[in-house]
Amino acid sequence: MTKKPLPPKSAVALRYNGTGAPRVTAQGEGYIAEQILALADEHNIPLHKDANLVQLLSQVELGEEIPASLYAAVAEVLSFVYLLSGKLPQQVTREK
Repeated sequence: MTKKPLPPKSAVALRYNGTGAPRVTAQGEGYIAEQILALADEHNIPLHKDANLVQLLSQVELGEEIPASLYAAVAEVLSFVYLLSGKLPQQVTREK
């Protein structure tokens, strides 16, 4: 019995500065994905694994804001990241 080859690893990096929508800052498969993940690990950036979301975000051009159709899914990820890091978005921090 032959094994099917594993699909290449994929990764997408987002940046959110507290205004507008998050932007895609890096994306790739295989070696590039491994480098994105290694840099995230090196800088203690939390990771979220969701193959379906990565597939959708991979269709967004580098530097572009994510489309409105992905706001809810990405908001859940950002909430998780903020919770893990103990940080609040700039907008919330300024209101205090």
